[in-house]
Amino acid sequence: MISTAANPPVASTKRERWAWYLYDFGNSAYAAVVLLAVYSAYFQGAVVGGAEGSRLWGIAVAIAMLVVAITSPILGTIADYSGAKKWFLLFYTGVAIIFCGTLYFVQAGNIVLGMVLFIIAEIGYRSAQVFYNALLPEIASPEEMGKVSGNGWAIGSAGGVVCLIIVLALITIVDSNLMIRLSFVITALFFAVSALPLFFWLTEKAEARKIPAGENVFTIAFKRLKTTFASVKNYREFIKFIVAFLVYNDGILMALDFAAILGAVLFGMKQEELIIFMIIVQVTSSIGAFVFGNVANRFGGKRSLIISLILMLVAIIWMYFEQTQLGFYFIGALAGFALTGVQSVSRTMVALLSPKAKSAEFFGFFAVAGRTSSFIGPAVYGWLAAEAALWYQAQGSTIAIAEQLGQRLALLSIAAFLILGLFLLLWVNESKAKIDAN
Repeated sequence: MISTAANPPVASTKRERWAWYLYDFGNSAYAAVVLLAVYSAYFQGAVVGGAEGSRLWGIAVAIAMLVVAITSPILGTIADYSGAKKWFLLFYTGVAIIFCGTLYFVQAGNIVLGMVLFIIAEIGYRSAQVFYNALLPEIASPEEMGKVSGNGWAIGSAGGVVCLIIVLALITIVDSNLMIRLSFVITALFFAVSALPLFFWLTEKAEARKIPAGENVFTIAFKRLKTTFASVKNYREFIKFIVAFLVYNDGILMALDFAAILGAVLFGMKQEELIIFMIIVQVTSSIGAFVFGNVANRFGGKRSLIISLILMLVAIIWMYFEQTQLGFYFIGALAGFALTGVQSVSRTMVALLSPKAKSAEFFGFFAVAGRTSSFIGPAVYGWLAAEAALWYQAQGSTIAIAEQLGQRLALLSIAAFLILGLFLLLWVNESKAKIDAN
């Protein structure tokens, strides 16, 4: 949630901005290795095995997302009032790094351990982002936020690629579960080293604000939410956009959270191949963010968003029918290009449709709304993939074939979220929304 601290942003040094960028460099390495390329497939295939692995992975992701959805408004309030964003950021970053490293101890059959350690690491990772984002107004003026945020996104993507290449080299030398488990330790160290400059170089400028008598962070958080909802409800087109976003964003999260599992189950990819696949996705994601940013500037946010959603839908439908591993690489390139376009342009739409005087409130609402719904998609996908696989197995299919058929059927749920979200987006009147915002 973007900070609304009373103190105005103070000009930052080049070193402070680079410290902020480098944190994203390490932060994205965690996402690339744990969420996207390695741990998800390792947990589903090696730790659990079979269709049940997809169900439990979806449950683990959903639990972590739900915890952060509940706590993020309170965390955002603490960030604004404490004047100690860096200390909270340090705590949650430490949680993410430590528990990322402890994933090394998760082996075949350690299902509960594998879920618990991942859920705690994921809560740390997601919660740390609240405080990391809250530092943006302290290092960039409102006019510079888009550029600084974009730089962080691009440098962060590069961090994911670098860490994946390191892990790929390790696993290529010795293809074993031990090397896969060591990759989580390497990722934790990579994240820690990249995060250190922020804690040494960046000076927090906003001072602590006094909590009014008779109040606490909980009451203030809920009053803020009430005020934000009261402000937003009068902007009908913005509300329509948020509803569309909640639906299609779940489709995007489903595709991200289960990409490695899809590669392993449907296309028989080994860990090295999954890492190469995710490197391709990361590279095309950076290109997509740049291209769709320019498309949005030229043709409008809604039109750009529609194009990126259609491309993402094409990638999902293509995956449903694709049978070859080579084809899956091309699908990954297209999906990476499209999904970052969806994410970056969605953020741009919020900026376009928000009254300037209330931009922080609208972005706060956008962040809270996104987190609140983010646990639904992964839970739906995991449940559907597992139930469908069990049904096919009961009809006489082998376990392997049943699992593949279950994943293909679950793909349709991603398409359903994207199609419904796209349909809802078509009803958003961007021109009217801009007029209302002014």
